[in-house]
Amino acid sequence: MKNRALLYATIVALGGFVFGLDAAVISGTVKFITAEFGLSDLEVGAVVSAPGFGVLFALPLASYLSDKLGRKTMLQIIAAVYLLSAVGSALAPGFYTLVAARFVGGLAFTSLSLASMYIGEIAPPAARGKLVGMNQINIVVGLSAAYFINYLLLNGADTFGLGDNVWRYMLGSEIIPAVLWFGLLFTIPRSPRWLMLVGRESEARGVLGRLLPAGEVDGAMTEIRESLDRSGPQATFGEQISELFSPGLRIAFWVGLTFAVVQQITGINAILFYAPTVFEQLGVGEDAAFSQAVYVGLTGLVFTILALVFIDKLGRRPMTIYGLLWAVLSLAVCAYGFHAATYTLTPETLANLSDVPGAQSLAALEGVVYHSDVAFKAALDEALGTTVAGANEGTILQAAATLPGTLILCGILSFIAAFHFSVGPIMWIVFSEIFSTRVRSVAIPAFAFVTSLVSYLTQQFFPWQLAHMGARDIFLFYAVTSGIGLVILYFLLPETKGKTIEEIEAEMRR
Repeated sequence: MKNRALLYATIVALGGFVFGLDAAVISGTVKFITAEFGLSDLEVGAVVSAPGFGVLFALPLASYLSDKLGRKTMLQIIAAVYLLSAVGSALAPGFYTLVAARFVGGLAFTSLSLASMYIGEIAPPAARGKLVGMNQINIVVGLSAAYFINYLLLNGADTFGLGDNVWRYMLGSEIIPAVLWFGLLFTIPRSPRWLMLVGRESEARGVLGRLLPAGEVDGAMTEIRESLDRSGPQATFGEQISELFSPGLRIAFWVGLTFAVVQQITGINAILFYAPTVFEQLGVGEDAAFSQAVYVGLTGLVFTILALVFIDKLGRRPMTIYGLLWAVLSLAVCAYGFHAATYTLTPETLANLSDVPGAQSLAALEGVVYHSDVAFKAALDEALGTTVAGANEGTILQAAATLPGTLILCGILSFIAAFHFSVGPIMWIVFSEIFSTRVRSVAIPAFAFVTSLVSYLTQQFFPWQLAHMGARDIFLFYAVTSGIGLVILYFLLPETKGKTIEEIEAEMRR
């Protein structure tokens, strides 16, 4: 029985892999699409953040349709949308069509909330944390795969004759897993709690019979029925929204809202979706930046696995609180490292930059010590022009930067580890647990909407922030805002491990 729950959860969580691949593969294309379409910082942000914008429109509709059509049907629709977006992105002839194709892909990002909802509704209480968390582990597997694919395609572009179209193959790498997921979703059952919600009790009994030992089916049916009876008849969309703000759900509301904001205000998606760009700020060059992005994916994978191993042993609360503290300290280390950076062009480094177009214009900067990346980049823009300076930024930073690169790299990887051991997977687990069946189809997408909005803003403005605030202030901002979220969750977050959804509901109302 448990094996069937594991199988169904694994299939649904494959959507996390498609999401991770879709989200992170764009990181390798930034320089190519910037050069091909002549993009500004805000236009680059628009391409990267377009899915985050698209999901804002999809989440309210997804919550309504998940009640009308069911979780399974919605997941199948989402898989088809991922496929459409992948094909459109790979073939996009220009900036606007690329943004549009990625916007369509964002409509499918509702897979995260719906997958958590579905898995939470079929999983046995003792294994729910691990099974819901599988979605997160597949996300980081997808992220790792994206970085690895980008690295392989970048280094094999000349060998395989990909040339300037290498970015199209990066974006097209999503097509095969999207097709596979779409097909496998036809093999999973409908959610038994949704079937009970819409009055199809005999079907719900059949599904529970596949998930639980025969002696536990009647008890599970009774518990779900009593939970629905306490909630009253199935609520309309407006009634569910209203109930979210009721006194009985006050703690659940504030826990959900804080999680939704703090998960993305850490800056995780700025680092993940612009990974090579972030690592170029260390002065390691383009090739090393792509290879170090692979380390981000591997670190996230290892610590997500560890999180799933310990989530039902240590509990949600201690892993969240101590993991966030760990993340805040790691971000502070990164901010300190960039604070200590200086940028200088010496005669030797200028000689090594002779291949840069207009390199002779850099002679005016010789010997000048810049104490921030913002000031140095502004000087480069003035000397070379924005287009040339941006295209050669990695090479010039590699020649001019003096900074504790190892310390910053360790800080970034430490932050990635902390995130994936705490708020990364735990947010979706908590979302699947703290809301009653009556409101969960609105509550989970509603708070997913909040986290998607924060994610969109983070992605959209990261290139602009990097150009105007600098790496130090960006990491400091993430550290401070994450610290505020840590304090709020310390006082509000309850422990939910080992409890049924109905038990958690009753406890939260008390």
